[in-house]
Amino acid sequence: MKKFFSGLLILAVVTTAGWQVYKRVTASADKKPPARRGVSVPIETTPIRKDVIRDIGTFTGSLIPKSQFVVAPKVAGWLKKLLVNVGDTVAQNQVIAILDDEEFTQQVEQARAELKVANANAENCASDLDIAKREYERAKTLREKQIASASELDESEAAFNACQAKLKVSLAQVAQKEAQLAAADLRLSYTRVQAFWENGEKMRVVGERFVDEGALLQMNQPIVSILENDPLTAVVHTIERDYPKVKIGQQAIVATDAYPDRTFTGSVVRIAPLLKESSRQARVEIEIPNPGQMLKPGMFVRAQIEFARHDNVTLIPLAALVRRDGKEGIFIADLDSLKAHFVPVITGIINSELAEVTEPSAFGGSPLVVTMGNHLLEDGSAITLPEENKISKIKMQN
Repeated sequence: MKKFFSGLLILAVVTTAGWQVYKRVTASADKKPPARRGVSVPIETTPIRKDVIRDIGTFTGSLIPKSQFVVAPKVAGWLKKLLVNVGDTVAQNQVIAILDDEEFTQQVEQARAELKVANANAENCASDLDIAKREYERAKTLREKQIASASELDESEAAFNACQAKLKVSLAQVAQKEAQLAAADLRLSYTRVQAFWENGEKMRVVGERFVDEGALLQMNQPIVSILENDPLTAVVHTIERDYPKVKIGQQAIVATDAYPDRTFTGSVVRIAPLLKESSRQARVEIEIPNPGQMLKPGMFVRAQIEFARHDNVTLIPLAALVRRDGKEGIFIADLDSLKAHFVPVITGIINSELAEVTEPSAFGGSPLVVTMGNHLLEDGSAITLPEENKISKIKMQN
């Protein structure tokens, strides 16, 4: 019995304690939290101003020569002498290397000797033709006088025709040997390797040397490369967003790490008609005058192209732009009521720091735009001004 009554007592205590906890929880749940008062948002502001803004595209790339080609021999042979080195100036049609010409000189002498033989043969045929012609004319005269027979006339005529044919063959052989001599002379001239070009600058520079004296060269084996470094071409690539803005003739300001305190001016001369699918970029070539040869091919460059320029327009800091209810706008700080008002705007040129406001065209007075803390604002929110703005406000009231 004692255990039974003890269990009832414990159950009653637990039940009572649970009821008290339940009453407290329900009572606290029924209480409503006190209404929060309006909180002022600390902000920073800056005046809206009128100034110039430019839409500038920045690109990176490398410098390449306006033209570049390699000089190679047209015949195989031993490189006897190399007349230029890297960095040397080369004139148009200048001889830059000499190959061993002993074999080619011998071929010229052989062709010249064969031409002499052909000329002698042609002279002999011409002499035979002259004799055959006189014999034929004598036989015709005798035949007319009925002294020579018809067979004798036919024989003299056949001999005359044969001499004519032999002379034609010998003259053809002379022409053939003359052509062979000309070809041998031409091959001999190929042993003097020239740097040849037609258009562009008359003076260029040696960029690289690929062989040394004493090398046994094959036909078309590169000896040196020739560069035209004035002007140079800066090759940059533009993304799809900027591609429609780039135009032929636009001025570009080019900078390079080699000359950090100096810029170079160029102009856009070529724009690729397509964007590569792998990079979604298009090639743009900028021609840069380089009269002092300060710039060199292979240098890394940064180019700026001005796409547009607007003068005396309304400018705001880029940080002032916010979106509310799907609209882009700014918050204007009212110094009298210490409230922020949302104003929808339409922007024009935007750069890394500023944005052009095209609408509304004017705000009136000297409005202050909120640049920090605007992410916490709604239209009509209370604001707290920085100390410098408070001082400015007091001065304006006084």
